[in-house]
Amino acid sequence: MSAPVLHVRGTVLVGPQEVLDEIWVVDGVVSLTPPAGGEVETIEGYAVPGLVDAHCHVGLEAHGAVEDARAEEHALADRDAGALLLRDAGSPLDTRWVQEREDLPRLIRAGRHIARTRRYLRNFAWEIEPEDLVEYVRQEARSGDGWVKLVGDWIDRETGDLGVCWPVDVLTEAIAAAHEEGARVTAHCFGEQSLVDFAAAGTDCIEHATGLTDDTIEIFARQQIAIVPTLVNIDNFPAFAEAGRGKFPTYADHMMDLYERRYETVAKAREAGVPVYVGTDAGGQLPHGLVAREVEALTRTGMSPLEAIGAATWGARAWLGRPGIAEGESADLVVYRDDPREDVRTMADPHRVILRGVARERSGARG
Repeated sequence: MSAPVLHVRGTVLVGPQEVLDEIWVVDGVVSLTPPAGGEVETIEGYAVPGLVDAHCHVGLEAHGAVEDARAEEHALADRDAGALLLRDAGSPLDTRWVQEREDLPRLIRAGRHIARTRRYLRNFAWEIEPEDLVEYVRQEARSGDGWVKLVGDWIDRETGDLGVCWPVDVLTEAIAAAHEEGARVTAHCFGEQSLVDFAAAGTDCIEHATGLTDDTIEIFARQQIAIVPTLVNIDNFPAFAEAGRGKFPTYADHMMDLYERRYETVAKAREAGVPVYVGTDAGGQLPHGLVAREVEALTRTGMSPLEAIGAATWGARAWLGRPGIAEGESADLVVYRDDPREDVRTMADPHRVILRGVARERSGARG
C-alpha cells in the first residue's frame, strides 16, 4: 500500500528569498502541483529543508566507538531534532550501514580522524607521524564520502599550550593528495597558528576555528574556506581549561581567551564573507540532537534568524552538494508550528519531520 500524499501548506521556505504557500509530497518526492487524486494528509505550518548538522560523530562517544545499536540511537536523535543530513566529521566506527536505512538521516562520512601520535583523544583517530600523513589521507579519502578529517592542533606537553600537529610542507602535499582523490579536507583547529598553516596548505574547511584573527579571517574570506564553529561545544572550553590548569596554565589561559571572544570571532568572519555553517560536534562529549541550539547560538554572533536558518538548511545543503526543497527531489523537510524567522528557538520543537517523503514519528531515542 503506497504512502498517502502529503500536502504541506502554510509557509514553505525554499531559500532566503523564495517562499511558497504549499507543496505536495508524492511517491517520496517534492511536487509543486497537486496530484490528480488519492488520499491526502495535510500538514500545516512553517516548512524548511531538512536541517544539516555539518559536524557530528555518529557511533562515537567519550571512550571511542560504540555498538551499532547505540549509533542508531545517535542517528535517530538527530532525525527527531530535524537534522536529516549529517556530515560525520570522523568516527572510528564503520557507519556505512546507516546509509542503507530509509528511516535514518542521510550521512556524509569523513572516515576516521587522522591525528599526530598521542596528540588527540584516545581511541578516536589513526595516530601517525608526518611521514605517513599522505598515505593515510589517501586511504581515508577513498573510504569516506568526499571528506577527510585531520586534527590540526592539540595540547603540546613540551610547550604547555596548543601546538600544531603537522609541518606545512607535508600538510600541503596531503591536502593535494585528498583533492586528487576527489575529497575535500577539514580539520579540528582551536589555536591561531594551525589556521595559518591549513590555509597556506589549501584546506577546504575548518572545524571550531576559534583562533581566527583579523589576518587569517581575510585569508579565509579570500580563499572561501568554510568554518563550522560548533559553538555548543565551545561552551565546554572553561571546563577543558580548568581540567588542564594544574599542569598547563598557559594552555588554560589560552582556551579561556578563545572562549571569551568566540562570538566576536564568528561575527568578524561572517562580516568578512567567510562561509559559516551549522555543526554541533555531537558524539564524543556531547549528545546528538542539538542542531537547534547551534542555530540559536549563531544568532548571538549577529546573524539574523534567516541567516542562521540558512546556515543549517539551504546554504549548508548547497555547500555539501545536496538538494533542498525542489521539484522532483526527495522530500526531506521539517515543519514547525511557529515561524522560525521570528524566533529560532521554535526549531527545538519540530511539529513534523518528513524524511524521504515519509512523516516520521518521534523515536524517543537518546542522543
